[in-house]
Amino acid sequence: MSILKNDLITTVEIETYIVKEYSLTQNYPNPFNPSTTIRFTISDLPAGRQGLRFTTLKVYDLLGREVATLVKEEKPAGNYEVEFNGTELPSGIYLFRLSVDNNYSETRKMVLLK
Repeated sequence: MSILKNDLITTVEIETYIVKEYSLTQNYPNPFNPSTTIRFTISDLPAGRQGLRFTTLKVYDLLGREVATLVKEEKPAGNYEVEFNGTELPSGIYLFRLSVDNNYSETRKMVLLK
């Protein structure tokens, strides 16, 4: 696409892509104190249709008790980054789980050191 402005030609490139996979990456840093970053990717809907996916990202202690809900909403396909702050939690191993509709679920562990 070209745009004519003040006798100068400006080129604007628009990049589009379709996310075709789900992923939950390991938090960084790990171990962490007191905050860490969690990244995840949500896939496009089947057959290339774009829309929203109901997404949850929760943190659990080793006994399976939920200690935080970081995401609980419908999200479009794409790459996301969420910050988790463990200031109020004791040191230990925690699990974080990403669930998207009924199509995908993955769990990873992280270590909080104070």
